[in-house]
Amino acid sequence: MFTTDILSRRSFRRFLASPHASLIVAEEGGKFAGYVLVLYPPRSKLARLYSIAVAPHIGGRGVGPQLLAAAEAMARRRGRRAMRLEVHEHNTRAIARYEKSGYRLFGRHRNYYDDHGDALRFEKPLDSSINPT
Repeated sequence: MFTTDILSRRSFRRFLASPHASLIVAEEGGKFAGYVLVLYPPRSKLARLYSIAVAPHIGGRGVGPQLLAAAEAMARRRGRRAMRLEVHEHNTRAIARYEKSGYRLFGRHRNYYDDHGDALRFEKPLDSSINPT
């Protein structure tokens, strides 16, 4: 789980109630295994992977890639043409996962995180026949 840039309970509740967001929760053996939160900006054909986390005791079991695939499938069902996300420039494990899953770097936000690290911006087309921009 995250130790910085943590989503507050208030923000989490607001997203849960929003028609412009979806939350997918993973369980293993009846216990929390992880979640992914996706935002759907109004009047846009893009989805934004806002937050994804896997419980520490579950790491290495493929829950992260399964959550990512489920988020992409949900975005497709909602008619979104591409998924975008930001990831800390030093999170090499997540960057490798996103690249392996078909995400491509398209930008950077300087000084984006609490620790002043940059965010790398990635995008993946969800329908290969459509240009996502």
